[in-house]
Amino acid sequence: MESVRATAPPYLLDRGTWEQLVARAWSDFPYEVCGLLGRRPDGTLAHFPVDNADRSVTTYSMEPKQLLQAMREIEDEGWELAIYHSHTHTRAYPSETDIRLAAYPEATYLIVTLEDRDHPDIRAFRILDGQVTERAVVVTDEQVA
Repeated sequence: MESVRATAPPYLLDRGTWEQLVARAWSDFPYEVCGLLGRRPDGTLAHFPVDNADRSVTTYSMEPKQLLQAMREIEDEGWELAIYHSHTHTRAYPSETDIRLAAYPEATYLIVTLEDRDHPDIRAFRILDGQVTERAVVVTDEQVA
């Protein structure tokens, strides 16, 4: 059952990053892909693709060495964390597994959906203590600053 709390502040994505995430979702179709984004102090985003160790159409598990390297850089730099993965056949909403495994309450969770093959979409969420709060995704034509 979907339970979305009051909307949190929007998550800003520049068009180039939006396109990278959608292209990444298609890159191993029909399997889910995953990775991290780090928002620098100037608002620009660093993209860290991480292999899906599960290579599954329904789950993802980030390859541990790649995940550790990306997390170290994001944490060392003090960047805002976003964790993304794709849903290749379902809507962009956290599954029960996504909610149960959400281990970073400060992170924004992005889901890229390819459910409508002609109109991919990205939605953003905060997940805290099993509660899902949606953040609107605002796509800008310029680098986010």
